[in-house]
Amino acid sequence: MDFATADLIDDFGAELRSCETQFRQYGARTRFAGPVVTVRCLRDNGLVKRLLNTAGDGRVLVVDGGGSLASALMGDLIAGAAAGNGWAGVVINGAVRDVAALRDLDLGIKALGSNPRKSAKDAAGEVDVPVTFGGVEFRPGDHLYSDEDGIVLASRPLL
Repeated sequence: MDFATADLIDDFGAELRSCETQFRQYGARTRFAGPVVTVRCLRDNGLVKRLLNTAGDGRVLVVDGGGSLASALMGDLIAGAAAGNGWAGVVINGAVRDVAALRDLDLGIKALGSNPRKSAKDAAGEVDVPVTFGGVEFRPGDHLYSDEDGIVLASRPLL
């Protein structure tokens, strides 16, 4: 998919929401886009693992981990499953781990930082609920576009 978020802002202006959070890029895909699926969880990646082990169909999983860097919500095994299952990307308002391995995966991955500590696996949290961080609301079914400049959201597909 060929796009630049800056060009999308120029072309679609007020129709787009721009996330203010300054994420780090971890996956091999620096540019990714797709319909949004959301998870809200805190220091527990059971729901993240469950979802990313299903068919992604080009979607993007947005995980609101409350901005916690206390433990990782995704590592190389879960990210590898996501890449193999056709997910376009994962945006985590929290931490990842296995950073060296994530670099080689054909998956868009943005997160706040990294921590080698594992998270709980109880599947506590919520799926397909609106989540808010970076000054924007991420709603299930929104269309997310991400590149080196940042993340923008639209309520409909733009490309």
